[in-house]
Amino acid sequence: MQIESLRIFCDLADLRNFSKTADKHMLSQSAVSQQLAQLELEYKTQLIDRKKRPIELTAAGQVLYRAASDIIERYERVRSELNALKSTTTNRINIAAIFSIGMHALPVCLKKFMINNPKVHVHIEYLDADKIYEAVLTGEIDFGIVAVPKKDKRLEVYDFQREPLVLVCSPAHPLANKSEIDIHQLQFERFIAFEQGVPTRVWIDGIFDRYNVMVRPVMGFDNIETIKRAVEINSGVSILPQTAITQELSNNTLKAVPFSNEKFYRPTGIIIRKDKVRSRACRYFIELLRKDNE
Repeated sequence: MQIESLRIFCDLADLRNFSKTADKHMLSQSAVSQQLAQLELEYKTQLIDRKKRPIELTAAGQVLYRAASDIIERYERVRSELNALKSTTTNRINIAAIFSIGMHALPVCLKKFMINNPKVHVHIEYLDADKIYEAVLTGEIDFGIVAVPKKDKRLEVYDFQREPLVLVCSPAHPLANKSEIDIHQLQFERFIAFEQGVPTRVWIDGIFDRYNVMVRPVMGFDNIETIKRAVEINSGVSILPQTAITQELSNNTLKAVPFSNEKFYRPTGIIIRKDKVRSRACRYFIELLRKDNE
């Protein structure tokens, strides 16, 4: 039996939705149904009650869910330990970060680390948040850096940077010449947002909810770089970390306007699997990142 089949089954049990499970694994709903059917054929029993909405596990499904969760956790732990051993013996650190943090927050710390550890090779990948969490849990990377880190009993989460959030607009936009802005002035404004489900989108939506502000999302993207390009052509305004727009500000292709209500921030964090075996160099790099951003 393949681990991936069990992983899909567990996600289906957690999400209670074929469509969401298919999206998470980048599969069709039909493929998810086939995986479930194969498991049910293997055990000659029904695992999910499809008549209920949302779907529910049968008694047999609950038994398999508990066992599969344990198998996946043990499998990930073994992979983590083997990858850690490989990393330790090859003087290599594998890191993944979302693009905006990797490009704007890591370089200074990376330079300090390389000066003190010239024989250690640091490999950095730029991935979306979901893939970073998965890579951390499977042990494929030593640690990840994400925005708005989520709680997970399998992870240790350390605070990284608190990135100031500002209104971002084109120099041609009417708000571009303001020295500061009340967030209520964004009511019904055309807004370039992150896609639904992106942690930063959830965080910014929470700010709007607190101030009872409703914007008009006209576009949604999964990364800051594309949002910046849409704002530059004056398709709408956005709220972004100020650290991610330094080049555009210096080139005068974007304008940043602080808020008068309060200083808004986007939290970022370092995520590590709790039982991850870390090399001395890896522990030093993590300490350097935390100390540099206190």
